Amino acid sequence: MARPLRFRYSPARWSEQRVRQEILGPLRSNIGARAAAPRFDIGADWETHRFEMQNGDLALFARNGEEAYWMGNTETPSSLWKTDKFGWNDVPYHVARWNQRELLATLHETDPWLADYPYLSWFFLPVFMSKDGRDSTRAFFREHAAGFPDAGRREATRYFENFLESGVLDDYRPTMAGKLGTSNHVDRVRMSAAMGEFIAAKILTDAGYEVTPEIEVTTGHSLDYRAEDEETNRLVEVTRPQPPANRAAAGPAAAVRDTAETKTNGQLAEHGGGAVLFVDCSSFRDDTWAAVRGEQPDLRHRPAVVYRARPDGHVEGYRKGSVPLEFGDAIEFFDPS
Repeated sequence: MARPLRFRYSPARWSEQRVRQEILGPLRSNIGARAAAPRFDIGADWETHRFEMQNGDLALFARNGEEAYWMGNTETPSSLWKTDKFGWNDVPYHVARWNQRELLATLHETDPWLADYPYLSWFFLPVFMSKDGRDSTRAFFREHAAGFPDAGRREATRYFENFLESGVLDDYRPTMAGKLGTSNHVDRVRMSAAMGEFIAAKILTDAGYEVTPEIEVTTGHSLDYRAEDEETNRLVEVTRPQPPANRAAAGPAAAVRDTAETKTNGQLAEHGGGAVLFVDCSSFRDDTWAAVRGEQPDLRHRPAVVYRARPDGHVEGYRKGSVPLEFGDAIEFFDPS
């Protein structure tokens, strides 16, 4: 499986002739590439190339007199095989900005409805335009409402657009965008679990906390978030149970308990306690969540918060144990705590 889009860096001089011989030529022979006019100017002293393949792949190449950067969701020419890879924040601004504009324009040409969500388009661009994941990641939002049941694609996408527009995860974009994955098929369970981390970040942010993702702990594991304000510094781990396919066979409460226990016996057990467990039931439909709400199943790990978010922004849930976080209006609790 290919990773989210990154740049390849060539610390060499590239002439127009060399580009045609070592990049366009092999791509044309192998997958029917053609040189297309770039849609945007890059500025500064860079020259740019855009290569479009018959199979829909795209590659971009920027060069100046001393170095060059390649980005593509296609095969890499052999002349660039041994080059180092860099993230979006590690290349010159003009190069990153030009690539971003070219890719966003192509994304919105292919999936015009995403143009209504510019921040989400930008945030997930490394996977929306990735080699293996470009179809599946877009389809997850378009056809599966980003994991929300009984919801339309537009209200679900607007939920994440509004949150991402706050910018609180901008500095962590490569890590967080990559959580959606680059599988060539829609893995709704895994992708929904990834979006559960974004929902958790929104809840914590709405509650007034500053969030930092992927906190390494002494056991060698990483927990999902650190939540901080002037008085609080707490670690949070998120898990997202899937509603049972056959409700009569196990039941929603069992799904909540079993998923939480898996997390408790894994990362949280080795961590040694102290972290708050978030159990995100946002994949549950109304009737399934009603069963959880009625029973409020106990969990082996405490403190814990069990909740369900809806794309209109409403979140409700209950707590187990003494939860060292204040949520204000971010969650409507129906427990007596």
